[in-house]
Amino acid sequence: MSHPDQHHYPPGGGPHPQGGGYPPAGAYPQAGGYPPPPGAGYPPQSGAGYPPPPQAGGYPAPGQSFGAFPPPPPPKKSHTGKIVLIVLAVLMVLCVGGGAVVWFVVRDTVGEAVDATRTRVVAPETLAGRPKVTEPELQQLSESMVRQLKSSIQNETSAVGAFYGNPSQENLVMIVAVSGLMSDPKKELDEAVQAISTELTVSNMTPVEPGPLGGEARCGDGRADVALGICVWADRGSVGMIVMFFSSRNDAASEFLTIRGQVEQRS
Repeated sequence: MSHPDQHHYPPGGGPHPQGGGYPPAGAYPQAGGYPPPPGAGYPPQSGAGYPPPPQAGGYPAPGQSFGAFPPPPPPKKSHTGKIVLIVLAVLMVLCVGGGAVVWFVVRDTVGEAVDATRTRVVAPETLAGRPKVTEPELQQLSESMVRQLKSSIQNETSAVGAFYGNPSQENLVMIVAVSGLMSDPKKELDEAVQAISTELTVSNMTPVEPGPLGGEARCGDGRADVALGICVWADRGSVGMIVMFFSSRNDAASEFLTIRGQVEQRS
């Protein structure tokens, strides 16, 4: 007589659950509920498609640039060096021998002598609508011109050197003038023109109307790295020069009477 299996075990070879009813190895999540480390089901981490970390101090890696920032602006042009050379050339003409202005106490008609003694040159606050330049370097240069004129020219009664306009906008006018009694204005003008033509490569220096102040006047084109319009005048009581930078003879001649009338005065 057969007896039923007291323990009711399934026949051998059938599927058996894992001991203790636990899931198979590998089915558990990682400790703490975190995903598996890189390499298990994730694409490999590589440098492709990712920018390199920034260098210390926020600077890009070698060979890279700050794409978000524009390049620095170019430095502003300075014409001061050229202006100094031109001033020196003008002072050579007016102050030093060989074309220099030489002053004399003249014996001439009473009227001319009186006009000469009453003549003075001044630096107005504005010149043909241009303000006086306030740039320190050009102000110092103006003061130096006046000192040089006063110390070099005999019998001068007044001297002026000044700049007007805006150098950064290439609108600049220089005046240099001296008053005193002079013997032969035409001769002095001829010598001054000859000297300035050599110093500043002046051409086309031809006569222009001197205006109500009389005397002789000429204007021409000059060159000293920049284009220049130059006018020179001489009369019994003064000699002076107007230099228009970044300009031409025609421009200087068109403003000559206005500028001379503001610089040369008779009391």
